[in-house]
Amino acid sequence: MAERSTAAVDVADNSGDEPLTAQADESTADGVAQNRERDTDNDEAQGSGGTKSPGKASPPELHSGHKLARRYRLEECVTRLDGFSSWRAVDEKLRRAVGVHILPADHSRARSVLAAARSSALLGDPRFVQVLDAVEENDLVYVVHEWLPDATELTALLAAGPLEAHDAYQMVSQIASAMAAAHREGLAHLRLTPGTILRSSSGQWRVRGLAVNAALRGITSDTPQRSDTEAIGALLYAALTQRWPYENDAYGLSGLPKGVGLIAPDQVRAGVHRGLSELAMRALVNDGATASRHESACTTPEELVKAIGEMPRIRPPEPAFTAPPEYQRTTYQQGSYGRQAPRPGLSQPLPTPPPPLQSRTGKALKLAVSALLIAALGLGSWQLADALMDQGNKSEDTDQTQTTDGGDKSPAKPVSEPIAIEGARDFDPLGSDGSENPDEIDKIHDTAAGTYWQTSFYTSSDFGRLKSGVGVVLDLGKVQQVGTVTVTFVGDTSVELRAASGDAGTEPTSLDGYNKVAEGSGASVTLKPGESLKSRYLLVWLTDLPKQVDDGKFRGRIVDVKVSS
Repeated sequence: MAERSTAAVDVADNSGDEPLTAQADESTADGVAQNRERDTDNDEAQGSGGTKSPGKASPPELHSGHKLARRYRLEECVTRLDGFSSWRAVDEKLRRAVGVHILPADHSRARSVLAAARSSALLGDPRFVQVLDAVEENDLVYVVHEWLPDATELTALLAAGPLEAHDAYQMVSQIASAMAAAHREGLAHLRLTPGTILRSSSGQWRVRGLAVNAALRGITSDTPQRSDTEAIGALLYAALTQRWPYENDAYGLSGLPKGVGLIAPDQVRAGVHRGLSELAMRALVNDGATASRHESACTTPEELVKAIGEMPRIRPPEPAFTAPPEYQRTTYQQGSYGRQAPRPGLSQPLPTPPPPLQSRTGKALKLAVSALLIAALGLGSWQLADALMDQGNKSEDTDQTQTTDGGDKSPAKPVSEPIAIEGARDFDPLGSDGSENPDEIDKIHDTAAGTYWQTSFYTSSDFGRLKSGVGVVLDLGKVQQVGTVTVTFVGDTSVELRAASGDAGTEPTSLDGYNKVAEGSGASVTLKPGESLKSRYLLVWLTDLPKQVDDGKFRGRIVDVKVSS
């Protein structure tokens, strides 16, 4: 079992660069703002570190309707613990929901909370709930952070049962990657629980409370990377089994039976994915190899990310086919539209149709039709004979040459055929982390309905003026003739089609390696190069993003991409 310590936090970046904590404050703290949380758990059940004494300061007397900085109106208190309180509030200036942590300025943890909040705000990673403000004012210290009304806590998801293997794989890969990036900047969480993991409506997993959570409660560790890695292992264990991997019950989950020790998830519940079960044990058992396979334990998020990358990718389950309902003829098709419906139980005799054309008028009509048919046949025969005679006269004329069929016509245009996309990857050469939701990239050319790949969100349509664009690289498998590329978006989006040169032996890794060949804008854009194009690698480059209706944020969403010759 991973060790637990109450020594000072050591979150220095092993790479040698100055961590973000040093840029924000001289204090040692790790943090990202936490959203709504119910403190029904205990730190012993979590196993992520010790706590300091809460301090002597009493919580500030606040109430619903109170305003901070004449801007943030408090709505509902969601946590009140250890001299601080957490609220759901409204930013009246920007008209949006936010979360606020409040504690007295003379609280023993006020300095570390401010330092943690400012450090996490410098990180700016969209995989974390973002800190929006950190202020000391009127004897109060408060931290303002994002509020995600469309997100669901992992606690609520597990209340309905264990996650599917693909969902659990997505969760652990995204959370591990996010924490590895945070630790590279010298930031630790130290309190990862099911209540701090959120899944958005688009399926993206996000982390809240990077270290503001720990700073508020005085949680410290002298091995922060090991603590966070073990916590990720516990989250994966819970997602696979709906059980907490310790003897104590916590977060609405039952603990393991007392005295049996830590057993693998596939021994707790039948049908658990074997690879994910072993991955959870490698993250939790930090004193040697796992019980089932002799592989080294993962003691840092970076090692956990590497272990996930070595696993075979777990694909989403095939959508269940639902047979369409049996076809029912409508009243109109049955010929009774506008008629009075028959009474139940009474048989309606069908009217007998009249005999066809038995009257005097009918006989005259049949004779007229017969005469017209005979005249038409005679006229057609005469025209056919005349045409054959003309053809014979032309064949006798030696000075006149025959022309082949279509000899003076333009050649037929080649038929457009679909080109299969062999592979795709996200392309963000101008971003800070060089990545834009790589785990969802296959959704742009899958057959599932309603799926899409999306970019991170930005503060404006021009990527918050941080970069000129992001995109997706398409690998056609070999150099091919490209006629059109049709891209379907969620919302009107500006896009460019760029292509690597036909003699490029490998996929270019910089934007300069792709030449712009077409551009367009809209919800469904057909991009057609102005000249003949042969290439293996195509770049769909987004240059202007729409504001999405569901979350009100600027982000690009690609539903489908089709390439044809």
